[in-house]
Amino acid sequence: MAVVQAPIAHHLLLCATPTKALCCPDPAIGAASWEALKRLVRELALEDPQRPGGIVLRTKADCLRICSEGPILLVWPEGIVYGAVTPERIERILHEHVIGGEPIEAWILRRQPFSPPAAPASGP
Repeated sequence: MAVVQAPIAHHLLLCATPTKALCCPDPAIGAASWEALKRLVRELALEDPQRPGGIVLRTKADCLRICSEGPILLVWPEGIVYGAVTPERIERILHEHVIGGEPIEAWILRRQPFSPPAAPASGP
């Protein structure tokens, strides 16, 4: 029997408790942000397979290679990188960006959308 997976609306990657804390000098803030993200994704039913538009995945990352202004939250598929992500900011990001569709411009460090795949090289 095949397992049917719900479509994925967003994937949130949080660099909150890196092995080498170059982006987030206070590991307590990173840990609190991760706990808030897990709790809010559950409370807002963003993992519900019946959610219109798809589910929201969350992943704790060790490093997103942005070594300042952490904790760092990367939101796919948009490729939006938020900095200084506290538990309070996570709540607003989930409500305004993930659910409401409006990124919070003042907190965006950069945008790094997926690049289209390179065309295969043609032979002679």
